[in-house]
Amino acid sequence: MSEKSIFEKICDRELPANIVYEDEQCLCFHDIAPQAPVHVLLVPKRRIDRIGLAIAEDASLLGHLMTRIAPITETLGIAESGFRLIVNNGKDGGEEVPHLHIHILGGHPLRLPIA
Repeated sequence: MSEKSIFEKICDRELPANIVYEDEQCLCFHDIAPQAPVHVLLVPKRRIDRIGLAIAEDASLLGHLMTRIAPITETLGIAESGFRLIVNNGKDGGEEVPHLHIHILGGHPLRLPIA
């Protein structure tokens, strides 16, 4: 595997982050360049480079990430008003960090398109 991603360094506490949620499988923290009033990243602690490279053995971890969204958005105060999830895959998909992560955005009305 390549060198540690920035998210692995955050999970290992080698880099600081404003953490919102953590359990044994994932970490959620505020984005350093927010695109909405609420913008956090939910990352698995076990690295999957991108969603397009996920395999069957990753299904449990991916499901776990999805089930953490409700409590995280409740804590952030955006569960009722609404939020957007974004997962980028590859250069043309806007991926900047080769470590699967889910952007959770909210806090005001979000419009489409987002390109």
